Amino acid sequence: MNNRSRRMGLVALAALTATALAGCAGSAASTASTGSMATLTDDDQVTITFESYNLSNAGIWSDTITTLIDEFMAEHPNITVKAQPSSSVSTAGSVQQQVLAGGAPDVAQLTFNELDFAATTLGAQNLTAVVGQDALDDEFGGEYPYHERARTLADWDGSTYGIPYVFSTPVLWINEDLFTQAGLDPESADLSTWDAVQAVGETITAATGEPSVSVTCTVTGGNWCMQGLFLSGGAQVLSDDRTTIEFGSDAAVDTVQTFRDMFDAGVLANQDSTSMYEAFAQGKTAIHVNTSALQAAFIGGAESGDWTLDARTLPSFDDQPVVPTNSGSFLAMFSSDPKKQAAAWELIQWMTSPHAYETISTEIGYLPLRNTMTQEGGPLYEWVEANPLVTPNLEQLDALEPWVSYPGDSYAQVDTVLATAIEDSIFYGADSESSMQDAAERAQGLIE
Repeated sequence: MNNRSRRMGLVALAALTATALAGCAGSAASTASTGSMATLTDDDQVTITFESYNLSNAGIWSDTITTLIDEFMAEHPNITVKAQPSSSVSTAGSVQQQVLAGGAPDVAQLTFNELDFAATTLGAQNLTAVVGQDALDDEFGGEYPYHERARTLADWDGSTYGIPYVFSTPVLWINEDLFTQAGLDPESADLSTWDAVQAVGETITAATGEPSVSVTCTVTGGNWCMQGLFLSGGAQVLSDDRTTIEFGSDAAVDTVQTFRDMFDAGVLANQDSTSMYEAFAQGKTAIHVNTSALQAAFIGGAESGDWTLDARTLPSFDDQPVVPTNSGSFLAMFSSDPKKQAAAWELIQWMTSPHAYETISTEIGYLPLRNTMTQEGGPLYEWVEANPLVTPNLEQLDALEPWVSYPGDSYAQVDTVLATAIEDSIFYGADSESSMQDAAERAQGLIE
Protein backbone atom coordinates (compact mmCIF):
# COMPACT_ATOMS: atom_id res chain seq x y z
CA MET A 1 0.00 0.00 0.00
CA ASN A 2 1.00 3.63 -0.23
CA ASN A 3 3.90 4.09 2.19
CA ARG A 4 4.26 7.85 1.66
CA SER A 5 2.98 8.50 5.18
CA ARG A 6 5.65 6.24 6.64
CA ARG A 7 8.48 8.42 5.36
CA MET A 8 7.84 11.91 6.68
CA GLY A 9 10.56 13.76 8.59
CA LEU A 10 11.41 13.11 12.21
CA VAL A 11 14.61 15.04 12.62
CA ALA A 12 13.23 18.00 14.58
CA LEU A 13 12.91 15.90 17.73
CA ALA A 14 15.86 13.55 17.25
CA ALA A 15 18.24 15.18 19.71
CA LEU A 16 15.57 15.36 22.42
CA THR A 17 14.65 11.74 21.81
CA ALA A 18 18.22 10.57 22.20
CA THR A 19 18.38 12.27 25.61
CA ALA A 20 14.99 10.95 26.71
CA LEU A 21 15.94 7.42 25.81
CA ALA A 22 19.29 7.36 27.51
CA GLY A 23 17.93 5.32 30.40
CA CYS A 24 15.61 2.99 28.56
CA ALA A 25 17.34 1.78 25.39
CA GLY A 26 17.97 -1.95 25.26
CA SER A 27 21.49 -3.04 26.09
CA ALA A 28 23.49 -4.68 23.33
CA ALA A 29 26.10 -6.02 25.73
CA SER A 30 24.38 -9.26 26.62
CA THR A 31 24.31 -11.96 23.98
CA ALA A 32 23.41 -14.81 26.34
CA SER A 33 21.40 -17.53 24.67
CA THR A 34 18.63 -17.22 27.27
CA GLY A 35 18.36 -13.42 27.37
CA SER A 36 17.38 -11.25 30.32
CA MET A 37 13.59 -11.30 30.09
CA ALA A 38 11.46 -12.14 33.13
CA THR A 39 9.09 -15.10 33.27
CA LEU A 40 5.39 -14.28 33.07
CA THR A 41 3.17 -16.43 35.32
CA ASP A 42 -0.55 -17.07 35.06
CA ASP A 43 -1.07 -14.92 38.16
CA ASP A 44 0.49 -11.87 36.53
CA GLN A 45 -2.01 -9.44 35.02
CA VAL A 46 -0.22 -7.30 32.47
CA THR A 47 -1.51 -4.59 30.13
CA ILE A 48 0.53 -3.67 27.07
CA THR A 49 0.01 -1.31 24.13
CA PHE A 50 0.41 -2.39 20.52
CA GLU A 51 0.72 0.39 17.95
CA SER A 52 0.14 -0.54 14.32
CA TYR A 53 -0.22 1.52 11.19
CA ASN A 54 -2.43 -1.27 9.80
CA LEU A 55 -4.96 -0.21 12.43
CA SER A 56 -5.02 3.24 10.81
CA ASN A 57 -6.40 1.74 7.60
CA ALA A 58 -10.11 0.96 7.69
CA GLY A 59 -11.52 -2.27 6.30
CA ILE A 60 -9.60 -5.49 5.86
CA TRP A 61 -6.36 -4.15 7.36
CA SER A 62 -7.71 -2.97 10.72
CA ASP A 63 -10.36 -5.71 10.89
CA THR A 64 -7.80 -8.48 10.39
CA ILE A 65 -5.34 -7.16 12.97
CA THR A 66 -8.10 -6.49 15.51
CA THR A 67 -9.33 -10.06 15.13
CA LEU A 68 -5.85 -11.45 15.77
CA ILE A 69 -5.46 -9.30 18.87
CA ASP A 70 -8.83 -10.45 20.22
CA GLU A 71 -7.81 -14.07 19.63
CA PHE A 72 -4.52 -13.46 21.43
CA MET A 73 -6.25 -12.11 24.52
CA ALA A 74 -8.63 -15.08 24.53
CA GLU A 75 -5.60 -17.38 24.51
CA HIS A 76 -3.72 -15.25 27.07
CA PRO A 77 -6.30 -14.13 29.67
CA ASN A 78 -3.57 -12.60 31.85
CA ILE A 79 -2.49 -10.18 29.10
CA THR A 80 -4.58 -7.20 27.99
CA VAL A 81 -3.58 -5.57 24.72
CA LYS A 82 -4.53 -1.98 24.03
CA ALA A 83 -4.50 -1.67 20.25
CA GLN A 84 -3.87 1.79 18.89
CA PRO A 85 -3.38 3.17 15.38
CA SER A 86 -0.41 5.41 14.76
CA SER A 87 -1.35 8.96 15.67
CA SER A 88 1.41 10.54 13.60
CA VAL A 89 2.23 10.53 9.89
CA SER A 90 4.76 7.77 10.60
CA THR A 91 4.87 5.13 13.30
CA ALA A 92 8.39 6.14 14.29
CA GLY A 93 7.21 9.73 14.65
CA SER A 94 4.29 8.61 16.78
CA VAL A 95 6.54 6.49 19.00
CA GLN A 96 8.97 9.37 19.30
CA GLN A 97 6.25 11.74 20.48
CA GLN A 98 5.11 9.24 23.11
CA VAL A 99 8.66 8.72 24.37
CA LEU A 100 9.08 12.45 24.82
CA ALA A 101 5.76 12.55 26.67
CA GLY A 102 7.03 9.96 29.13
CA GLY A 103 6.20 6.60 27.60
CA ALA A 104 6.12 4.48 24.47
CA PRO A 105 4.02 1.61 23.15
CA ASP A 106 5.28 -1.76 24.30
CA VAL A 107 5.20 -3.11 20.74
CA ALA A 108 5.17 -1.04 17.56
CA GLN A 109 4.94 -1.88 13.88
CA LEU A 110 7.70 0.04 12.11
CA THR A 111 8.65 0.14 8.45
CA PHE A 112 12.08 -1.09 7.40
CA ASN A 113 13.33 2.34 6.38
CA GLU A 114 12.99 3.25 10.09
CA LEU A 115 15.30 0.43 11.28
CA ASP A 116 18.50 2.43 11.68
CA PHE A 117 16.63 5.20 13.52
CA ALA A 118 14.76 2.69 15.72
CA ALA A 119 17.91 0.86 16.77
CA THR A 120 20.22 3.83 17.25
CA THR A 121 17.95 6.66 18.42
CA LEU A 122 14.37 5.65 19.11
CA GLY A 123 15.10 3.02 21.76
CA ALA A 124 13.92 -0.26 20.25
CA GLN A 125 15.00 -3.10 22.51
CA ASN A 126 17.80 -5.40 21.42
CA LEU A 127 15.88 -8.67 21.23
CA THR A 128 19.05 -10.73 21.12
CA ALA A 129 19.83 -9.41 24.61
CA VAL A 130 16.27 -9.37 25.95
CA VAL A 131 14.76 -12.65 24.77
CA GLY A 132 17.99 -14.47 23.90
CA GLN A 133 19.24 -16.23 20.81
CA ASP A 134 17.53 -19.51 21.73
CA ALA A 135 14.12 -17.84 21.74
CA LEU A 136 14.88 -16.08 18.46
CA ASP A 137 15.92 -19.37 16.87
CA ASP A 138 12.66 -20.92 18.04
CA GLU A 139 10.68 -17.96 16.67
CA PHE A 140 12.30 -18.12 13.25
CA GLY A 141 12.19 -21.91 13.12
CA GLY A 142 9.46 -24.39 13.95
CA GLU A 143 7.27 -26.41 11.62
CA TYR A 144 7.06 -23.53 9.14
CA PRO A 145 10.32 -21.57 9.44
CA TYR A 146 10.90 -18.06 8.15
CA HIS A 147 12.37 -17.73 4.68
CA GLU A 148 16.14 -17.28 5.04
CA ARG A 149 16.00 -13.88 3.31
CA ALA A 150 13.30 -12.64 5.67
CA ARG A 151 14.57 -13.56 9.10
CA THR A 152 17.44 -11.06 9.25
CA LEU A 153 15.65 -8.05 7.75
CA ALA A 154 15.36 -6.34 11.16
CA ASP A 155 18.88 -7.19 12.33
CA TRP A 156 21.18 -4.32 13.18
CA ASP A 157 24.90 -4.39 13.96
CA GLY A 158 24.86 -8.13 14.61
CA SER A 159 21.75 -8.18 16.81
CA THR A 160 18.03 -8.56 16.20
CA TYR A 161 16.01 -5.42 16.89
CA GLY A 162 12.71 -6.56 15.44
CA ILE A 163 10.79 -9.51 14.07
CA PRO A 164 9.89 -9.14 10.38
CA TYR A 165 6.12 -8.98 10.32
CA VAL A 166 4.23 -8.20 7.12
CA PHE A 167 5.63 -7.21 3.78
CA SER A 168 5.22 -7.59 0.08
CA THR A 169 7.19 -7.25 -3.11
CA PRO A 170 6.29 -5.02 -6.07
CA VAL A 171 4.20 -6.87 -8.64
CA LEU A 172 3.34 -6.10 -12.27
CA TRP A 173 -0.46 -6.10 -12.30
CA ILE A 174 -2.31 -6.25 -15.62
CA ASN A 175 -5.84 -5.70 -16.86
CA GLU A 176 -6.29 -8.44 -19.44
CA ASP A 177 -9.38 -6.85 -20.98
CA LEU A 178 -7.47 -3.74 -22.06
CA PHE A 179 -4.88 -5.98 -23.72
CA THR A 180 -7.61 -7.78 -25.64
CA GLN A 181 -9.29 -4.55 -26.67
CA ALA A 182 -5.97 -3.42 -28.18
CA GLY A 183 -5.65 -6.64 -30.16
CA LEU A 184 -3.08 -8.25 -27.82
CA ASP A 185 -3.20 -11.70 -26.24
CA PRO A 186 -2.54 -11.06 -22.53
CA GLU A 187 -1.33 -14.64 -22.04
CA SER A 188 1.42 -14.43 -24.66
CA ALA A 189 2.26 -10.73 -24.50
CA ASP A 190 5.94 -10.22 -23.66
CA LEU A 191 6.31 -8.27 -20.42
CA SER A 192 9.67 -9.71 -19.41
CA THR A 193 11.68 -6.49 -19.88
CA TRP A 194 10.92 -2.80 -19.48
CA ASP A 195 11.52 -2.30 -23.21
CA ALA A 196 8.89 -4.95 -23.87
CA VAL A 197 6.50 -3.26 -21.42
CA GLN A 198 6.93 0.02 -23.27
CA ALA A 199 6.22 -1.67 -26.60
CA VAL A 200 3.03 -3.26 -25.27
CA GLY A 201 2.08 0.01 -23.61
CA GLU A 202 2.46 1.90 -26.86
CA THR A 203 0.05 -0.48 -28.58
CA ILE A 204 -2.55 -0.14 -25.82
CA THR A 205 -2.11 3.62 -25.58
CA ALA A 206 -2.66 3.93 -29.32
CA ALA A 207 -5.95 2.05 -28.91
CA THR A 208 -7.21 3.92 -25.83
CA GLY A 209 -5.69 7.35 -26.28
CA GLU A 210 -4.55 7.34 -22.65
CA PRO A 211 -1.30 6.38 -20.85
CA SER A 212 -1.50 2.63 -20.29
CA VAL A 213 1.26 2.07 -17.71
CA SER A 214 1.63 3.35 -14.15
CA VAL A 215 4.59 2.64 -11.85
CA THR A 216 4.24 3.73 -8.23
CA CYS A 217 7.99 3.28 -7.71
CA THR A 218 8.58 6.47 -9.70
CA VAL A 219 6.65 8.86 -7.46
CA THR A 220 6.71 10.04 -3.85
CA GLY A 221 5.98 7.12 -1.56
CA GLY A 222 7.55 4.56 -3.88
CA ASN A 223 11.21 4.67 -2.83
CA TRP A 224 11.01 1.19 -1.28
CA CYS A 225 10.06 -0.16 -4.70
CA MET A 226 12.43 2.12 -6.62
CA GLN A 227 15.33 0.67 -4.66
CA GLY A 228 14.55 -2.67 -6.31
CA LEU A 229 14.46 -1.06 -9.75
CA PHE A 230 17.86 0.52 -9.11
CA LEU A 231 19.29 -2.85 -8.03
CA SER A 232 17.76 -4.51 -11.08
CA GLY A 233 19.43 -1.84 -13.23
CA GLY A 234 22.82 -2.45 -11.61
CA ALA A 235 22.73 0.50 -9.19
CA GLN A 236 22.56 0.99 -5.43
CA VAL A 237 21.18 3.81 -3.31
CA LEU A 238 23.79 3.37 -0.57
CA SER A 239 27.26 1.82 -0.50
CA ASP A 240 27.76 -1.49 1.26
CA ASP A 241 29.66 0.21 4.08
CA ARG A 242 26.73 2.65 4.50
CA THR A 243 28.87 5.76 4.09
CA THR A 244 28.18 6.90 0.53
CA ILE A 245 24.98 7.78 -1.34
CA GLU A 246 25.13 6.10 -4.75
CA PHE A 247 21.91 7.01 -6.55
CA GLY A 248 23.83 9.52 -8.67
CA SER A 249 25.70 6.74 -10.48
CA ASP A 250 25.49 6.14 -14.23
CA ALA A 251 23.48 2.96 -13.63
CA ALA A 252 20.97 4.86 -11.45
CA VAL A 253 20.64 7.61 -14.06
CA ASP A 254 20.07 4.99 -16.79
CA THR A 255 17.36 3.37 -14.65
CA VAL A 256 15.51 6.66 -14.24
CA GLN A 257 15.95 7.47 -17.93
CA THR A 258 14.14 4.24 -18.84
CA PHE A 259 10.96 5.63 -17.32
CA ARG A 260 11.59 9.11 -18.71
CA ASP A 261 11.63 7.53 -22.18
CA MET A 262 8.39 5.73 -21.38
CA PHE A 263 6.77 8.99 -20.28
CA ASP A 264 8.04 10.86 -23.33
CA ALA A 265 6.46 8.13 -25.49
CA GLY A 266 3.08 8.90 -23.90
CA VAL A 267 2.89 5.51 -22.19
CA LEU A 268 3.65 6.27 -18.53
CA ALA A 269 0.98 8.01 -16.42
CA ASN A 270 1.95 11.08 -14.41
CA GLN A 271 -0.17 10.64 -11.27
CA ASP A 272 0.42 10.39 -7.54
CA SER A 273 0.51 6.88 -6.12
CA THR A 274 -3.06 6.97 -4.80
CA SER A 275 -4.43 8.09 -8.17
CA MET A 276 -2.44 5.33 -9.89
CA TYR A 277 -3.86 2.72 -7.55
CA GLU A 278 -7.41 3.97 -7.91
CA ALA A 279 -7.23 4.21 -11.71
CA PHE A 280 -6.01 0.63 -12.00
CA ALA A 281 -8.62 -0.66 -9.55
CA GLN A 282 -11.28 1.08 -11.67
CA GLY A 283 -10.09 -0.68 -14.81
CA LYS A 284 -8.62 2.41 -16.47
CA THR A 285 -4.95 1.33 -16.66
CA ALA A 286 -3.60 -1.76 -18.41
CA ILE A 287 -0.27 -2.26 -16.58
CA HIS A 288 0.39 -1.18 -13.01
CA VAL A 289 3.34 -1.74 -10.66
CA ASN A 290 2.44 -1.70 -6.98
CA THR A 291 2.69 -3.71 -3.79
CA SER A 292 1.24 -7.20 -3.75
CA ALA A 293 -0.59 -6.20 -0.56
CA LEU A 294 -3.22 -4.61 -2.78
CA GLN A 295 -4.24 -7.95 -4.21
CA ALA A 296 -7.58 -8.07 -2.38
CA ALA A 297 -8.43 -4.52 -3.43
CA PHE A 298 -7.61 -5.23 -7.07
CA ILE A 299 -9.59 -8.46 -7.03
CA GLY A 300 -12.56 -6.49 -5.72
CA GLY A 301 -12.10 -3.84 -8.40
CA ALA A 302 -11.93 -6.45 -11.16
CA GLU A 303 -15.05 -8.21 -9.90
CA SER A 304 -17.09 -5.01 -9.61
CA GLY A 305 -15.83 -3.68 -12.96
CA ASP A 306 -16.15 -7.01 -14.75
CA TRP A 307 -12.57 -7.17 -16.01
CA THR A 308 -9.87 -9.83 -15.63
CA LEU A 309 -6.90 -9.31 -13.31
CA ASP A 310 -3.51 -11.00 -13.65
CA ALA A 311 -0.06 -10.56 -12.09
CA ARG A 312 3.53 -11.02 -13.24
CA THR A 313 6.95 -10.67 -11.68
CA LEU A 314 8.85 -7.42 -12.22
CA PRO A 315 10.36 -6.90 -15.68
CA SER A 316 14.12 -6.81 -16.11
CA PHE A 317 16.42 -4.22 -17.60
CA ASP A 318 17.61 -6.12 -20.67
CA ASP A 319 19.36 -9.30 -19.49
CA GLN A 320 20.16 -8.15 -15.95
CA PRO A 321 18.63 -10.15 -13.07
CA VAL A 322 15.55 -8.75 -11.36
CA VAL A 323 16.25 -7.84 -7.71
CA PRO A 324 13.04 -6.89 -5.88
CA THR A 325 13.04 -5.09 -2.56
CA ASN A 326 10.39 -5.49 0.10
CA SER A 327 7.97 -3.02 1.53
CA GLY A 328 6.40 -3.63 4.90
CA SER A 329 7.34 -3.77 8.52
CA PHE A 330 8.82 -5.37 11.60
CA LEU A 331 7.60 -5.57 15.18
CA ALA A 332 9.84 -3.76 17.65
CA MET A 333 9.70 -3.96 21.43
CA PHE A 334 9.93 -0.76 23.45
CA SER A 335 9.02 -2.15 26.89
CA SER A 336 11.61 -1.68 29.63
CA ASP A 337 9.53 -3.29 32.40
CA PRO A 338 10.46 -7.00 32.64
CA LYS A 339 6.87 -8.25 32.92
CA LYS A 340 5.72 -6.08 30.04
CA GLN A 341 8.64 -7.32 27.99
CA ALA A 342 7.50 -10.91 28.59
CA ALA A 343 3.94 -10.03 27.58
CA ALA A 344 5.18 -8.09 24.55
CA TRP A 345 7.24 -11.07 23.41
CA GLU A 346 4.18 -13.31 23.67
CA LEU A 347 2.26 -10.88 21.45
CA ILE A 348 5.08 -10.62 18.90
CA GLN A 349 5.26 -14.41 18.64
CA TRP A 350 1.49 -14.60 18.20
CA MET A 351 1.35 -11.94 15.49
CA THR A 352 4.08 -13.74 13.51
CA SER A 353 2.83 -17.29 14.09
CA PRO A 354 1.66 -19.64 11.31
CA HIS A 355 -1.93 -18.95 12.40
CA ALA A 356 -1.43 -15.19 12.09
CA TYR A 357 0.22 -15.50 8.68
CA GLU A 358 -2.58 -17.72 7.45
CA THR A 359 -5.08 -15.05 8.49
CA ILE A 360 -3.06 -12.06 7.24
CA SER A 361 -2.18 -13.62 3.89
CA THR A 362 -5.68 -14.81 3.04
CA GLU A 363 -7.46 -11.69 4.27
CA ILE A 364 -5.06 -8.91 3.25
CA GLY A 365 -2.69 -10.47 0.71
CA TYR A 366 0.64 -9.85 2.45
CA LEU A 367 3.42 -12.30 1.72
CA PRO A 368 3.64 -15.17 4.25
CA LEU A 369 7.21 -14.94 5.54
CA ARG A 370 6.88 -18.57 6.61
CA ASN A 371 6.76 -19.47 2.94
CA THR A 372 6.73 -23.24 3.46
CA MET A 373 3.11 -22.78 4.54
CA THR A 374 2.34 -22.48 0.82
CA GLN A 375 3.88 -25.82 -0.09
CA GLU A 376 1.87 -29.00 -0.49
CA GLY A 377 0.54 -30.07 2.89
CA GLY A 378 0.87 -26.58 4.35
CA PRO A 379 -2.10 -24.52 5.57
CA LEU A 380 -1.79 -22.04 2.67
CA TYR A 381 -1.27 -24.58 -0.12
CA GLU A 382 -4.89 -24.77 -1.23
CA TRP A 383 -5.26 -21.00 -0.93
CA VAL A 384 -2.31 -20.44 -3.27
CA GLU A 385 -3.68 -23.03 -5.69
CA ALA A 386 -6.99 -21.19 -5.72
CA ASN A 387 -5.33 -17.75 -5.87
CA PRO A 388 -2.46 -17.95 -8.38
CA LEU A 389 -2.07 -14.17 -8.28
CA VAL A 390 0.14 -14.64 -5.21
CA THR A 391 2.65 -16.74 -7.18
CA PRO A 392 4.79 -13.83 -8.53
CA ASN A 393 5.14 -12.49 -4.99
CA LEU A 394 6.36 -15.85 -3.73
CA GLU A 395 8.74 -16.28 -6.65
CA GLN A 396 10.37 -12.93 -5.99
CA LEU A 397 11.08 -13.79 -2.36
CA ASP A 398 14.03 -15.94 -3.43
CA ALA A 399 15.78 -12.95 -5.04
CA LEU A 400 14.76 -10.43 -2.37
CA GLU A 401 17.14 -7.74 -1.15
CA PRO A 402 16.21 -5.64 1.90
CA TRP A 403 14.74 -2.16 1.79
CA VAL A 404 17.72 -0.01 2.77
CA SER A 405 17.38 2.35 5.72
CA TYR A 406 19.64 5.40 5.46
CA PRO A 407 21.95 6.19 8.39
CA GLY A 408 21.26 9.06 10.75
CA ASP A 409 18.20 10.97 11.86
CA SER A 410 17.59 12.57 8.45
CA TYR A 411 16.73 9.30 6.70
CA ALA A 412 13.26 10.55 5.71
CA GLN A 413 14.73 13.69 4.18
CA VAL A 414 17.01 11.55 2.02
CA ASP A 415 13.94 9.73 0.71
CA THR A 416 12.30 13.07 -0.07
CA VAL A 417 15.36 14.37 -1.93
CA LEU A 418 15.52 11.18 -4.00
CA ALA A 419 11.79 11.07 -4.77
CA THR A 420 11.82 14.69 -5.92
CA ALA A 421 14.78 14.09 -8.23
CA ILE A 422 13.14 11.02 -9.74
CA GLU A 423 9.84 12.81 -10.37
CA ASP A 424 11.59 15.86 -11.82
CA SER A 425 13.66 13.68 -14.13
CA ILE A 426 10.82 11.52 -15.38
CA PHE A 427 7.83 13.82 -15.48
CA TYR A 428 8.96 17.45 -15.39
CA GLY A 429 11.75 17.77 -17.94
CA ALA A 430 14.80 17.86 -15.68
CA ASP A 431 18.00 16.37 -17.04
CA SER A 432 18.25 12.93 -15.44
CA GLU A 433 22.01 12.96 -15.00
CA SER A 434 22.35 16.37 -13.38
CA SER A 435 19.18 15.95 -11.32
CA MET A 436 20.19 12.59 -9.85
CA GLN A 437 23.79 13.61 -9.24
CA ASP A 438 22.71 16.81 -7.50
CA ALA A 439 20.26 14.83 -5.34
CA ALA A 440 23.00 12.38 -4.38
CA GLU A 441 25.30 15.23 -3.36
CA ARG A 442 22.61 16.82 -1.19
CA ALA A 443 21.68 13.46 0.36
CA GLN A 444 25.32 12.79 1.16
CA GLY A 445 25.36 15.89 3.31
CA LEU A 446 22.33 14.62 5.21
CA ILE A 447 23.97 11.34 6.27
CA GLU A 448 27.33 12.77 7.30
